[in-house]
Amino acid sequence: MPRNRLPPWHEEFVLPNRRAILIRPIRPEDASPLQGVFGMLGPAELRAGFGGGDSLDDAAAAQLSRPDPKTELVLVGAEPLPPGEAMIAGLARARIVPGTRQAEYAILLGNYVAGLGLGRHLMQKLVKWSRGRSLDRLYGDTPDSNGPMLDLAASMGFRPSLESGVPPGLTRLVLDL
Repeated sequence: MPRNRLPPWHEEFVLPNRRAILIRPIRPEDASPLQGVFGMLGPAELRAGFGGGDSLDDAAAAQLSRPDPKTELVLVGAEPLPPGEAMIAGLARARIVPGTRQAEYAILLGNYVAGLGLGRHLMQKLVKWSRGRSLDRLYGDTPDSNGPMLDLAASMGFRPSLESGVPPGLTRLVLDL
């Protein structure tokens, strides 16, 4: 009897409003849809870390949609349609910092899915990936004004860090793995 199994890192996530979101690794075909919604995802300070502010140029979109699988995981939360056709509701990335045993994360969500559990679910995936790589630490910067993300991170064991080099207006959140 055949099973309806999804490939690794693929999962259907149903929001409380019953909207189905497919969580999956980003694909090269996602570059164009990502450019279309990029300005609607997360705060500008975090979008800058993905290679754009209010928009994502062709080169940055192409680079983001082709991560190095040895050092980076980029997941999208998208409509359950083929890559390139699906509207992207969320984006999560963990990237190993070269020469270290730590990874930096960033999560961007569209306003229409914020507060519905997608951010927590994506964060759990990034933590799982980081632990699977036997890393020591996962960290990311969050705007001081983003109370829900600060609360979410605290509930998952992240702690604020006072290390230098964090841009003003951002809080570095750290999880020791």
